[in-house]
Amino acid sequence: MTNFTSARLLRAADMLVRSQFAIRAGESVLITADTSTESALLDVVSQSIVRAGARPVIAVCPKLPYQGGLSDPYVSDTLKAAATASDVWFDFCFPYHAGSALHQAAMEGKRCRYALLATSSAASFERLYGGVDYDALIDFNLAFMEFVKEAAGEDARFTCPLGSDVRFKLDQLKLVRPKVRSMPGMETVPGTQSLYPVMSSVKGRIVIQALFDEEYRRLRVPIGIHVDGQIKELEGGGADDRISFERALKRASGEGGFGYFVHFTYGFHPGARLSGDQFIEDIRIPGSNAIGMGLPWWEKGGGENHPDGVVFDQTLWIGAERVAEGGRFIGPERLRALHSAMVRRLD
Repeated sequence: MTNFTSARLLRAADMLVRSQFAIRAGESVLITADTSTESALLDVVSQSIVRAGARPVIAVCPKLPYQGGLSDPYVSDTLKAAATASDVWFDFCFPYHAGSALHQAAMEGKRCRYALLATSSAASFERLYGGVDYDALIDFNLAFMEFVKEAAGEDARFTCPLGSDVRFKLDQLKLVRPKVRSMPGMETVPGTQSLYPVMSSVKGRIVIQALFDEEYRRLRVPIGIHVDGQIKELEGGGADDRISFERALKRASGEGGFGYFVHFTYGFHPGARLSGDQFIEDIRIPGSNAIGMGLPWWEKGGGENHPDGVVFDQTLWIGAERVAEGGRFIGPERLRALHSAMVRRLD
């Protein structure tokens, strides 16, 4: 049987390799994958790297049991050497290496451009990078990021149809996305913007419908989370989900309790579709909100285990501006034309 590669998947690989990372001839590119990563995805990305004149190496390792620093005992010295000696590192592993000692060493080496891709599915990758007018997506992403950056110090609020209602004060941005990642540093898949709260200011109730603690899945029963600065109480959820979630929160808090909320997000990718098993895509569907918990990765001891819950169809206010209603983007007015220019591509 002949295997065909779609035009969208080919375009997706080129958008990552050429448009987002501007890979140049002669560069060394590391691709990390685990045993769940589809070979079609690795093939198409490595072929795009070769067409750019660069030199790819694919490292396929057993699936990590944890993300971040908790994965350190499971990472080989061979992979550590490869990451620090690479110009570009595409990390398709899920759980991912970001936040680990390996990732930290690569970033401190000031050579590597790292992409947290964390995607195992070729179809999901195709939608995220090939199923959209990529230039329009980046233009809106950067403009919305600037809007959020300017709103630091403002009050924010989000709700959802299942009963979420949370207020917080916006803190400064922690990661600033460039149009092209041509210099060393960390990058993520476009299509979402993080909202960093002043952690002590977060108050209310959040109802999550999907969860990434030790694995990612849709929840059989939503979990309610009560917060007043720190996470105070959990409610609902299936027994199995509550057990692993509580275990992850206590591990991530660093102090035995449930810890804090360290980020919220707003997803706006027009090509993303709810998968139920691809975390990176699901938190980019329009109106989604990835709720990061534990200790922040930018503080000592943080980022070792970073549970994320997902809220869908959020209504979001930043300052006096209602940004989204039921997930649908409605403002600010100066960004509406850029938002409208983002087009889902099916060709």
